[in-house]
Amino acid sequence: MTQLESAKGGFITPEMKQVARKESISEEDLRELIARGQVVIPANINHKNLIPIGIGKQLKTKINANIGTSGDFEQIEDELKKMEMVIRYQADTVMDLSTGGEIGRIRRTLLNRATLPFGNVPIYEICVDSVKKGKIFVDLTFKEMVEYIITQAEDGVDFMTIHAGLTRRAVEKVKRQQRKAGIVSRGGSLLIGWMLHNNLENPFYSHFDKILEICKKYDVTLSLGDGLRPGSLADGSDWGQMEELLTLGELVEQSRDAGVQVMVEGPGHLPIDQIEMNVKLQKTICLEAPFYVLGPIVTDIAPGYDHITSAIGGSIAGAAGADYLCYVTPNEHLGLPDHEDVKNGIMASKIAAHVADIAKGVPGVLKRDEGMAQARKELDWKKQEEFCLDPEKFRKIRENRSSSTEACSMCGEFCVYKLLENLL
Repeated sequence: MTQLESAKGGFITPEMKQVARKESISEEDLRELIARGQVVIPANINHKNLIPIGIGKQLKTKINANIGTSGDFEQIEDELKKMEMVIRYQADTVMDLSTGGEIGRIRRTLLNRATLPFGNVPIYEICVDSVKKGKIFVDLTFKEMVEYIITQAEDGVDFMTIHAGLTRRAVEKVKRQQRKAGIVSRGGSLLIGWMLHNNLENPFYSHFDKILEICKKYDVTLSLGDGLRPGSLADGSDWGQMEELLTLGELVEQSRDAGVQVMVEGPGHLPIDQIEMNVKLQKTICLEAPFYVLGPIVTDIAPGYDHITSAIGGSIAGAAGADYLCYVTPNEHLGLPDHEDVKNGIMASKIAAHVADIAKGVPGVLKRDEGMAQARKELDWKKQEEFCLDPEKFRKIRENRSSSTEACSMCGEFCVYKLLENLL
């Protein structure tokens, strides 16, 4: 049985027990949230070294880190370094978005190292492999595509992004709409090309029941992709995005009826004043399914700093009710990130998630901030290091820029705490 089927049947799985302990929530409360589809535990039955986590309502906001090769950078050694950073800096999940090299071997190698939930986008391997075999993606049949989904599920992938909500109706409207940034989803653009070439409906939508059958067998959590997510502020909350969201709501219901865990992906690039509205719309239309936001990026003009623009949007989305943030690295829109970019993306996203959890009033989260405030007042540098999100960077700055006094080198002898010591 899947986690969802177990929860609906009143059974508490070992994974639920582990998640309940980590989240300081009762096992029965967690089971009920999973049964209602408001929490998912991505845990493929074939992922043997997995330490499970929960994503969704009443739980801490989670973050995902993307890694993976490209056609220009195909070395698996680089991806193993990135995986090391993902684990070291404690992202909650990881996704392999490889589009270069031997993708199957890369996936299995990374999966063997991954103790955290592991996701992917099946259509990437489908497309890359078709080229290697001398075929054209648009000429593939669904039967050929689905074999890759089966193999990836058998390998142990815990959650998959499937762009099943992208319909012909939505595509026709977008064609007339003339978006500023066009279609920015790689998976979405591939499927649109297939649909236009074959004059047929999206095969992942037409054969969604077959995808559900596979996911149920291995307990793969579906992450319903947003193929029409806005790629610029000007395209935020447009007709195409909303049309796809309505279809995703229908697919959420189908997934739950089939016993398959499901979450929904969201934008994208959004003006800051549209973020809360988007989160609330998704939660309403998609029946409180966990919401996985890709950013949102709140300005289009900061390449090199998009981990910051994303963290701003992610904190607001999380505070409004989003459950899961996909990190963005400084290299977004510029090039494939290296392992240091992965670290920077993780840290920015972790800050956003923590800020969101404070706003949500997640029990116990604020204690860390209160501890830091007290340690600063007492000039207790050891405790400050323990409370901070990046102790390594804390130590490095202290070593290189510390003061000859007990205070930091910003204020030195004019430290406010020293000036008022024993007076207040």
